[in-house]
Amino acid sequence: MSMQGFRSFVWTAVSYQLKDKLKLSPSASQFVAAVAFFPWSIKPLYGILSDCIPIKGRKRIPYLVISTVLSLVPWLILGLNAFFRSSTWHLIVLLTAQNLGSAMADVVVDAMIAEAAKSERAAFAGDLQSLSWLAMAFGGICGSLLGGYALTNIEIDRIFLLFTVLPAIQLLSCGLVKENRVSTKVLKEFSSSNGYHQVNGNESILDDEDGFSEEKNNISTKKRKKNKKNQKKRVFKIRKSQIPEKSNPLVIQWFHSLKAAIYSLYSAFRQPEILRPMAWFFLAHVAVPNLSTVMFYYQTEILNLEASFLGTARVVGWVGLMLGTYTYNGYLKRLKLRRILLLTQVGLSILSFLDIVLVSRMNLTVGISDKTMVLYGSALVDAVNQFKFMPFLILSGQLCPPGIEGTLFALFMSISNFGSTVGSFFGAGLASSLSISSGSFDNLLLGIIIQALCTFIPIAFLFLIPKGATGVPA
Repeated sequence: MSMQGFRSFVWTAVSYQLKDKLKLSPSASQFVAAVAFFPWSIKPLYGILSDCIPIKGRKRIPYLVISTVLSLVPWLILGLNAFFRSSTWHLIVLLTAQNLGSAMADVVVDAMIAEAAKSERAAFAGDLQSLSWLAMAFGGICGSLLGGYALTNIEIDRIFLLFTVLPAIQLLSCGLVKENRVSTKVLKEFSSSNGYHQVNGNESILDDEDGFSEEKNNISTKKRKKNKKNQKKRVFKIRKSQIPEKSNPLVIQWFHSLKAAIYSLYSAFRQPEILRPMAWFFLAHVAVPNLSTVMFYYQTEILNLEASFLGTARVVGWVGLMLGTYTYNGYLKRLKLRRILLLTQVGLSILSFLDIVLVSRMNLTVGISDKTMVLYGSALVDAVNQFKFMPFLILSGQLCPPGIEGTLFALFMSISNFGSTVGSFFGAGLASSLSISSGSFDNLLLGIIIQALCTFIPIAFLFLIPKGATGVPA
């Protein structure tokens, strides 16, 4: 999990690669990032595959190896080959593949944590999740600090190569993790549950056929021997035709497993008590166009903020996130979720005023430096955003029905990620329509005002959130 947080180390370099080397406009750069992060929006797919299709009898480690290789190879290629690094489309493909590996690894690790928690006492189950969050936060702080420093002193291609050390270590560590094979008994029980019964380790026909043959044998006593002989022939033919070939049972099992998992997920998600809250959280992301990449261009080109300072600003943002989590758990979690989310949206709209002040240069008239505005703005926005993210986690946990908690929770997270991706697309479209480009930020102030007004839109749909729900876990 610390590697997931440390990703900020290398993605800061990607931002500068898109801006300085490829000379992309802010909207084009944000479009590339939105496409590259799309694999995070389909996380349940990785969970279903890992649960339903074991590789060589194992459900976690093989997928962790595959995901780690996908995380490692793209950075290796980008670090060694200038052509792929300098081609926009090749860069998109490699970054998307890298995010595919990272998202898959995230799902597999979450599943392994959940399985480990089940094997431990309840007192330690929460500690595993807390430890994973702390590891990610620590990785994020270190990645942000070192990322800014590295960009000042190291070439971007060297940063890509340097980052490959972490997935390489993770790949080697896969060999140290022990995982039990999926029991063949489980496979046989699965087959039985789908209509096959085990007799001395071999599949036989359905019980219906045996009952039918017995019934037929008792019809007539006069022709009993003849009927019995004919029955044996017919039953033998039926058994021979209904026993699947040796290569089929595993494939059939995978098919039924996938079908059952997808149907269970669909059946659970379509319930109004689950669909309505998730629709609100998706809308909360989609309704507000994301202009973060545009602000990055503005901060580096107009405000002339160096990479090391922006890394420090991200560290402050991580600290704000942790303070927001602490504040929520200590003072807000017993409030109604509708009230918390209402205050959060209003707070985010007010904080947008800080960007308005920064872009209009009003801060200089009152003696506040640009760096102060960026530092405190980053901390406050991340802290307030956490007031919306924590209820999302709590409500997601409350809504997940037993049996498919992991996959459904991954779906909830994917909805949030997909909402952010769509919001990034809208932000790129807004920047393009306002003709905001590198060196031309005349309409950026208008774009931020539009963004601030859009933060009020989700408030109109708060009726989708359960009226009596609070932030206290059920």
